[in-house]
Amino acid sequence: MRTDEELVALATGGDADSFNQLVQRWERPIYALAYRVIGRQEEARDVCQETFLRAYRSLPGFKGEAKFSSWVYRIALNLCRDWMRKQKRTPVVQAPEGMDITELAGEGGPVESIEDLVGRKRLSAVVGEAMSRLPEEQRTAIILKEYHGMTFQEIADLQGCPLSTVKTRLYQGLTVLRRELEQDARVAPSMVRRV
Repeated sequence: MRTDEELVALATGGDADSFNQLVQRWERPIYALAYRVIGRQEEARDVCQETFLRAYRSLPGFKGEAKFSSWVYRIALNLCRDWMRKQKRTPVVQAPEGMDITELAGEGGPVESIEDLVGRKRLSAVVGEAMSRLPEEQRTAIILKEYHGMTFQEIADLQGCPLSTVKTRLYQGLTVLRRELEQDARVAPSMVRRV
């Protein structure tokens, strides 16, 4: 299996199949990111498509100074911010009806009991509501770190800010989330410890 860098080099040389492989590799994570930030299925699909369209058009200018994944995440985040500014909307961070956000990101898990499933869905809804009330910078830092597993440095590079700022945003955002979850009667205390 070729690395992103190898596929980028081939795609830059005109190999459309190599770019298609990059799209297949990164489409689900980019869609999941857009959905978590915007909270709307159709708009997240549009952002995902526009992300790869812009990446394809800008590929000749991609110098490889950052990883391809970081570059494409930055494009997606910028498009999400543009969409939110144009719509002047607060994102709605919750999963589509009948769909778990971890399935969108391609993460599977062990089979769980009905009680665990119901509790997790309830927790997911409450976390989504609390996330939508966070400032954009904190919400984005949490999404990139907790849902996409990025390092603090990768997030700092994507957000164009110092490493210490990312850590502060993440800490403050998680502190607010934990406090809100502890105060929410819909969430069992044992579930708050997981957040």
